[in-house]
Amino acid sequence: MRKLTYAQAINEAQAIALTRDSSVFLIGEGVPDAKGIFGTTVGLADKFPGRVLDMPVAENGMTGICVGAAISGMRPIIVHARMDFTLMAFDAIANTAAKWFFMFGQQQSVPIVIRMIVGRGWGPGPQHAQSLQALYSHIPGLKVVMPTVPSDAKGLFLSAIADNNPVIFIEHRWLHGLTGDVPNGYYTVPIGTARIAQKGNDVTIVGASHMTIEAIRAAKALMGEGIHAEVVDLRSVRPLDRETILRSVKKTHRLIVADTGWKSFGIGAEIVAMVAESGIRLAAPPLRIALPDLPTPTSSALAASYYPTSVDIFRSGLVLVGKKQSFVDRATARYSSAVTGTPGYAADQPDPTFLGPF
Repeated sequence: MRKLTYAQAINEAQAIALTRDSSVFLIGEGVPDAKGIFGTTVGLADKFPGRVLDMPVAENGMTGICVGAAISGMRPIIVHARMDFTLMAFDAIANTAAKWFFMFGQQQSVPIVIRMIVGRGWGPGPQHAQSLQALYSHIPGLKVVMPTVPSDAKGLFLSAIADNNPVIFIEHRWLHGLTGDVPNGYYTVPIGTARIAQKGNDVTIVGASHMTIEAIRAAKALMGEGIHAEVVDLRSVRPLDRETILRSVKKTHRLIVADTGWKSFGIGAEIVAMVAESGIRLAAPPLRIALPDLPTPTSSALAASYYPTSVDIFRSGLVLVGKKQSFVDRATARYSSAVTGTPGYAADQPDPTFLGPF
């Protein structure tokens, strides 16, 4: 075990994959750049000459080429530094990569990993900050993972590379600087398995990616109010680990789902529907924490009220356990003041070390 950042863990996973398998190659706009896609590809072009490649601003064509390379026996990793740009390549992803295995009687695989980076802050605006995991999770034939911690980022990446069909690997750029213990060498984290990030008996909070971090913060604050929340880190949104989610909700009988995407027709809606169909009797109506159904604002002043945080999850936890409205308002105001009063806090950055995308 070593302490690595999330970005370093992804970098290491790619280096291991490139070393182990000569059919693996890495391509994307800015991949060989000095900044290396938020640090995730730094140094790889020198270590693996001819296999770590820049690409033109031609997302549709280049993604199609990579899908063709996968069909032909290669194992490409293609990086889209903004998830929004993958919409240019949606046909190649949704109509070819996702369908090929089924169209040809499961005789031909498409082993491609498509990295998609999401995030917020520093004014990315409506066309550079969309979290479209629900869109990709809706398509049969695609697996979609959203790791939260560095060890899972590495293990899930190596699982994605080993998978014989397309895996969408979604990274939140506010996680790239997150530090955690990461095992040495090669290991995998199975796709489709959630983890219990924090145990509790009073309310279940299901999150993924950066919203898991917000959920853990809220859970720790709720402990100060005598409420023990269980945090389920999805890690994969397709396939969903239904058993882990339902087991937790069956224990707590209360559910909050926190997502980085929009509320309507999102991951939260899917999980709430799944719990409803299970027949588990809830003590209170489930709550979804997600983006409002509006395009992302560019203004940092507007962004501060657009993105949900641990404060929203904290308040929802108090409501679900039946605290009186006056208590909820006072406790939420107190916690919100503590969060925004943290030295270096800014609604547009995760911590003072984050100095923008480049």
